[in-house]
Amino acid sequence: MPHNQKELNDIYIIIAKNIKKYREQKNLTQKELALKSGYSYAYIRRVEAPKCTKNFSIQTIYNLSKALDIDIKYFFIDNDI
Repeated sequence: MPHNQKELNDIYIIIAKNIKKYREQKNLTQKELALKSGYSYAYIRRVEAPKCTKNFSIQTIYNLSKALDIDIKYFFIDNDI
């Protein structure tokens, strides 16, 4: 469990960066991911936006992993370490 709000924000940022990374690796636009996942383009854009407040659910992360055809665990790996 995160010890503070910064740690919680950090995990959201890591997940958002990874969603974008794997979307780009699949050569999908945000609009295409929105169509595949059932979310709106505006929602996908907010999920990936670096300066937006993050509050997406585990269900959202799971749905996006399925739309991108990757294991959900890869969204949690911090590649900036």
